[in-house]
Amino acid sequence: MSEALVIIGNGMAAARLVDELAQCALGRYAIAVIGDEPRLAYNRVLLSSVLAGEATHDEIELRPASWWRDRGVTLKYGSTAIAIDMAAREVLTACGKRVPFSKLVFATGSSALRLPVPGAELSGVHTFRDSRDVDGLLTLAAQNKRVVVVGGGLLGLEAAYGLAKAGASVTLIHLMDRLMERQLDAAAAALLKTQVERKGVTVLLEANTATIYGDGCVEGVELKDGRRLAADAVIFAAGIRPNASLARDAGIAVNRGIVVDDRMATATEGIYALGECAEHRGTCYGLVEPAYEQAKVLARHLAGRAAAYPGSVLATNLKVSGVSVFSAGDFMAADGSETLLLHDIHRGIYKKLVIAGDQLTGAVLVGDTRDALWYLELIRSGAPIDRLRSDMMFGRALAEAA
Repeated sequence: MSEALVIIGNGMAAARLVDELAQCALGRYAIAVIGDEPRLAYNRVLLSSVLAGEATHDEIELRPASWWRDRGVTLKYGSTAIAIDMAAREVLTACGKRVPFSKLVFATGSSALRLPVPGAELSGVHTFRDSRDVDGLLTLAAQNKRVVVVGGGLLGLEAAYGLAKAGASVTLIHLMDRLMERQLDAAAAALLKTQVERKGVTVLLEANTATIYGDGCVEGVELKDGRRLAADAVIFAAGIRPNASLARDAGIAVNRGIVVDDRMATATEGIYALGECAEHRGTCYGLVEPAYEQAKVLARHLAGRAAAYPGSVLATNLKVSGVSVFSAGDFMAADGSETLLLHDIHRGIYKKLVIAGDQLTGAVLVGDTRDALWYLELIRSGAPIDRLRSDMMFGRALAEAA
């Protein structure tokens, strides 16, 4: 008889875990997936494409309903898990259902932060995180509203680009001195800012939000330096928080995220977590690739095989606001490192490779990311680059031929 495995969360991490389990533990588990979004799992990275009118909700679905059925998965989407009865080993849902489990996986992801500033509760203040947020923002854009986006990281840039392309007048404000400061150095961020502004987004850096003002609904944003920006709506895209309260309420260890070991297991027998809600060795990863690596390890463990997750080399390889961007490893260049640079402002291309000894340890690419995966492979493998060094800036084909 198959063992009851319940996954809370119907996002990218959950879909990958089911895929991995189908390959290494087919038939071992009767899988139920509980998700609160009213849609099948989708590619969250492409939400801005839906906002920009470049794709539809259906087109970004990861798998059709038939794929889940063929793998014997019971899908309960549009259903919110509200509590875990650890004594009975059951998940309680908002509609009153009790779903029994032998093993339980938290894949609950994260939620967008709302800055604790006066006026954050006004009508017209939104977040950009899931498909339901996109539906609301599409309505805003169609009305040609003036929108202020708070946050110059990946989420904020994607929201700004999508809204601008959909017809809104967009100003993006960011507290730091450069965009995407966790993924880009100053030169790369400056080039990205130029490219984003060319797409119709006004970018204000070192802009600290003091208050959102309005009589019942948003009328504008006041910055701490006194500047006022008229607005019909404000979008918070200034960070995420792991969704870990459900686990915490069930008595499962939580710091910032749900604490797991190298098997993605919590300290509670039969309870696991992966993706953005999980905290591994003190780190919560807010990127897709670590979640996929974790899913592979967890699936192997659930199949009874030896597997361990050592952590991930952080890498970003995305199209941000229509601009290709990649960064990985020690892109800021630690002491003792040296850098190779190519900066073509006219063509909108920036390449920076960081070398320590005889190894590639970091890279930043803007505009031309064709060789991003090759650079990432070199960073992760630690392979010697002495024979490639003279030509590697110009791409894999030339470097390996030489």
